[in-house]
This record gives sequence, C-alpha cells and structure tokens, in this order.
Amino acid sequence: MSDLSGRPFFINLAVENVERSRRFFEALGYAFDARFEGEQACCLIINDLAYAMLLEPSFFQNFTERKVCDTSSHSEALLCVLVPTREEVDEMVEKAVAHGGAYAMPKQEQGGMYGWSFYDVDGHHWEVGWMGEGLPPQE
Repeated sequence: MSDLSGRPFFINLAVENVERSRRFFEALGYAFDARFEGEQACCLIINDLAYAMLLEPSFFQNFTERKVCDTSSHSEALLCVLVPTREEVDEMVEKAVAHGGAYAMPKQEQGGMYGWSFYDVDGHHWEVGWMGEGLPPQE
C-alpha cells in the first residue's frame, strides 16, 4: 500500500470480538494485513485498494463522538462486494451463514445483475453481487 495514487479505501466497523470476526472472514476466504492489528483491531483485506478495519466498540468510539450503531436492530451501511460468477454469490452467502452469519435479503435479479446478502457475526449487512454481460454500456 505504498502507492496512494489509487486512493485506498478503509471502512471502519465496530465488532463485538475481533478474533471471532477474523475467524468468520477467514472462513469466507479473506486475508488480513498484520500491519494494522492490535488487541482491539484487525484489518480485513477486501482487495488491493479496499480494507475494512474491524474495531472493538471501545476502540471504535475513539474515532467518533456519535454512538456506535446497534447492528442487531439498525443498519449502519450496506457493504457490497462483487464476485466473478453467479455461483460465487451463492457460495459466499452460504459460507457466511454456515459460519455464524444470517441471511439478510432474498436473492435479487436486476437487468444483468444478480445478488444476495447476509449479516456477518456482528450484524453488518453485506451484499454479494455479480454483474453479467447484459448490462448497458457505461457512458
């Protein structure tokens, strides 16, 4: 991450237990960046330019004056990751549920796009999507 020209993106999420969250995302095939770790934090690598800092609430609270969201009853964000195939959409959601997550919304088909979603072990809403060939060209 020495080249910042691509504008790396960090999402910060409050998690109940860093190690539990780490195990959950490792089960989905994700890795972590050890340079940004501590007892109350770990850094989930989404791709070369996107990361999610998973922070225990007391540490998360150091970065905001607002209350930490109760994700058991409120949505703080909808996080979306795209995968290369429709099958991988289903595989990731099923793995998430098998490792302690929960189904969020039903599967969706929308004009060349396919998606499904899950709540992670801390209640964050993750969309998993695939974009097919039938999308209109970008202007």
